[in-house]
Amino acid sequence: MTTERRSALFLPRRGSLVMAVLAMLMSTMGADQAEKKPDQPTVLFDGKSLDGWKKTDFFRAGLVQVVDGVLVMAPGRAMTGITTTRMDLPTTNYELSYEAKRISGSDFFAAATFPVGKSFVTLVNGGWGGNVTGISSLNGSDASENETNKFVKYENKTWYKFRVRVTDQTIACQVDDKEIIHLDYRGLQLATRIETRPNQPLGFATYESTGALRKIEIRPLTPAEIQAANKTEE
Repeated sequence: MTTERRSALFLPRRGSLVMAVLAMLMSTMGADQAEKKPDQPTVLFDGKSLDGWKKTDFFRAGLVQVVDGVLVMAPGRAMTGITTTRMDLPTTNYELSYEAKRISGSDFFAAATFPVGKSFVTLVNGGWGGNVTGISSLNGSDASENETNKFVKYENKTWYKFRVRVTDQTIACQVDDKEIIHLDYRGLQLATRIETRPNQPLGFATYESTGALRKIEIRPLTPAEIQAANKTEE
């Protein structure tokens, strides 16, 4: 038996080799799909850089930088902020979550502007001298004047967890897992104040305060979460 023939006996048939490779690929793809969940969050702040963000074009804004894994917005005259540069974010049926703290100052420290379908609103946290948390604007009325006006006491140098859920019918907002706003906005005119409009489509702002942000994420809502969010009291 020649050397060539003996070697050939130990080589797999071409068809068997192809099938083995295909089986390996299918197994790998199946594992990846099993690990990926449809409501898996997208991390919007990596804790290292401002990738995916730009400093908001506010007049006489303060410094924006990442310090020890935290995004810090220094006081401006009067506002400082960041705005996303991403174009692939959802506009409805999503949850935006983030943690924020006011390092210094006495006004809002991480007012979040976000999309609601084709419109935009701002969740103000501790505005009007620290007394108001609510949505601006509804039918032209600020958070200090409309039905979402809530008093939430914020202590400086304390982290707070925020969660915003948007569907095609409602906006729900939580602070430290306590729901403070559940608004059926159908029939209402939604808009941002002109001051926060540069934060569109998604951004955060401070007012004469130093604000800090971390753990900024966004994810699609599940069908069950959408159904639950759309249930409002009659």
